[in-house]
Amino acid sequence: MRPFLLKPAIKDYIWGGTKLREEFGRKSSKERLAESWELSCHPDGESIIASGEYMGMKLSEFIRLHPEAVGRDFSSDDKFPILVKLIDAKDDLSIQVHPDNEYAAVHENDSGKTEMWYIIEADEGAELVYGFREELTKEQFRNAVENNTIMDKVKRVAVKAGDVFLIQPGTLHAIGKGILLAEIQQSSNVTYRVYDYGRLGTDGKPRELHIEKALDVTNTQPSEPYQGFEPFSTHGHIVHHLAKCQYFHVIKFDIFSELHGINGFAHALFIGGNGCVECDEGCIQVSKGSSVFIPHGVKNCKITGKCSVIITTV
Repeated sequence: MRPFLLKPAIKDYIWGGTKLREEFGRKSSKERLAESWELSCHPDGESIIASGEYMGMKLSEFIRLHPEAVGRDFSSDDKFPILVKLIDAKDDLSIQVHPDNEYAAVHENDSGKTEMWYIIEADEGAELVYGFREELTKEQFRNAVENNTIMDKVKRVAVKAGDVFLIQPGTLHAIGKGILLAEIQQSSNVTYRVYDYGRLGTDGKPRELHIEKALDVTNTQPSEPYQGFEPFSTHGHIVHHLAKCQYFHVIKFDIFSELHGINGFAHALFIGGNGCVECDEGCIQVSKGSSVFIPHGVKNCKITGKCSVIITTV
């Protein structure tokens, strides 16, 4: 078994832009490319294997055939746990919140969603929404939603390239316009929309809000800023530990020679430069936008070249 390239599922939500096509080479007949689901077994948008002997197969089908590719303890009955996206926000996303596992299982037959954001690009003055400025009661939260004053209550955070955010279930949040980011999350597509600026969807009607469920799950206390890790240099690369939680471990490597020691399942999303994913079975040439599935058990896997890559493991 050897590493292989992935072709993402493309989403054309109304707030999307053109950077995923122009900068990352994503191909689609859709006018807007809002999201590309780079590593996904979720039925709402699956990755397709794009190289090697399994080329053209859905990633979920491959994992059902070869659960050992995820790890020794993973079985064909297990749900693939993570989803990796690129997101291009030409316009503001809705103010939204995600439930935890328990609530999502009961109400949505899905997983909850813990997620993290790594800011790849941000226009000057770009901001995102991250929780509340001050604590609210549930009734104050409801009144702010119903009176269209919720934007007066939320915390706006200025962002720049390289910033990291860990979004726990229950945290009210939104990506602002002018931001391109990588999102690593639990494999879930459950989102409760709280406020959408009065916009109309592609059908000409206001997009659905999910107020009652949002009231159930939202933490109305201010969110503490995420404390990241200081980068450090080692042989052949710079290491940025972005986030670690019970669902995923995410590290960004700036490689200027080579990166050894990729052991076990990993997903590699290349966000700059050029290089090669090498193992005993061969080499895959990679560049900005390459998305590579590295199966568990690959021997002597390394990345060479001059490139920046986000490595996600579980």
